[in-house]
Amino acid sequence: MSDAQTIKRMTPDEFYAWQLDQEQNYELVDGIPVLPAKAMTGASRRHDIITVNILRLLANQLRGKLCRPHTDDMSVRNPNGNLRRPDIIVDCKGGPDRSMETGEPRVLIEVLSPSTMAFDRFRKVEEYKTNDGVRVVLLVASESAEVIVWRRGGEGADAWRSEIVEGLAATIDLPEIGCELALEEVYEDTGVKDKPVGA
Repeated sequence: MSDAQTIKRMTPDEFYAWQLDQEQNYELVDGIPVLPAKAMTGASRRHDIITVNILRLLANQLRGKLCRPHTDDMSVRNPNGNLRRPDIIVDCKGGPDRSMETGEPRVLIEVLSPSTMAFDRFRKVEEYKTNDGVRVVLLVASESAEVIVWRRGGEGADAWRSEIVEGLAATIDLPEIGCELALEEVYEDTGVKDKPVGA
């Protein structure tokens, strides 16, 4: 496997050609291939269960529709040229079967781990907001039944608003793709419980 640290700056097209020979999925940041934070720290079983639950819920609701959910094998190209790999992407345009990039990444979902939480919540979200195709970013906690929902309300970075949805009885409506996510199903089989009242 090539050592990403010795690689010169690449264009996105050069990166995709390079990525074909790698054993792990990289992101392209400022022209340099880097491993996503979760690849360096490892994702927990709970992180994986939450990701699979969300994929299953979205795939069932989107069956037969234009929009499709994808794993982090697909990437999102942001205006700064960075290629990111959210845990889940809902792409509403599609493209060639062999493409490694989404056409219209309308909904991006990051399942937060304690080790990647600060990076995902701040730097990556701010980058995602600059992508004209993105309408919603969900930051799904893995330690509690809580999701931060960032939603575009218009044009420009100032058009974004956030809300916190919490509790296993809550549901997140996603009219942007005609879906909803019940938190009870998102956290199924994870052992995550509601916070005690007053906590």
